[in-house]
Amino acid sequence: MKVFFVGPSLPQAHEYASPDISIRPPATQGDLLAAVHEGATVIGLVDGGFEYTAPVWHKEILFALSQGVIMFGAASMGALRAAECATYGMIGVGAIYHAYASGELVDDADVALLHAPPDLGSRALTVPMVNVRATVHKLVRTGSLQASTGEEIIHSADQIFFKQRTWKRVADAIRPREQRDKLTVLLTREYVDQKRIDAIELIEAINQFSPPEDIILKDWTFQETTTWQEIAGVSKL
Repeated sequence: MKVFFVGPSLPQAHEYASPDISIRPPATQGDLLAAVHEGATVIGLVDGGFEYTAPVWHKEILFALSQGVIMFGAASMGALRAAECATYGMIGVGAIYHAYASGELVDDADVALLHAPPDLGSRALTVPMVNVRATVHKLVRTGSLQASTGEEIIHSADQIFFKQRTWKRVADAIRPREQRDKLTVLLTREYVDQKRIDAIELIEAINQFSPPEDIILKDWTFQETTTWQEIAGVSKL
């Protein structure tokens, strides 16, 4: 069984997933463990809760890996956890994962955004920093923005709380009134949704993935701490 946890990064995940993939909402603590108990053999993690719920625990990822489950991560919470757990066998996919894995990105908040509830399609309502940077880099590369303006946009965006970061607010902070609308239109029109791009790359990788026939032996041992036993015990009920 293949399981894919996703939300605002790719609300239309069903359109890209093969029939054998179970699409589930953003993961919170215990969801990966539950998927393992249900018989998941491949798990893809994109989005996860983190503010009002307990986030995905590294320990449940390690448990999944210790049980031979193939773990993928990309785009958002998945990129963070894949970078943190790559040493243990979690597979990271996409530009955002590689930026965290290389140390180019270090702040968890760079992937954070405000989004509508699942009942309203989980649509993103604000712009995450990873997408700000991807958009600015594209515009500078194509000559649509000067490098100095691009740096100004990134700095401005980084000062705005993730729940309030929109292109209009970014433009309002760095441009005279008569130039704000033009810049907002440019940034909106040329928007690079890197989180979406990476999420699609991950789901396509899972679509095509076939577990190896031979068991891959790990060079580490999963430690069942008292805390783990307590949480795992509750999760099994």
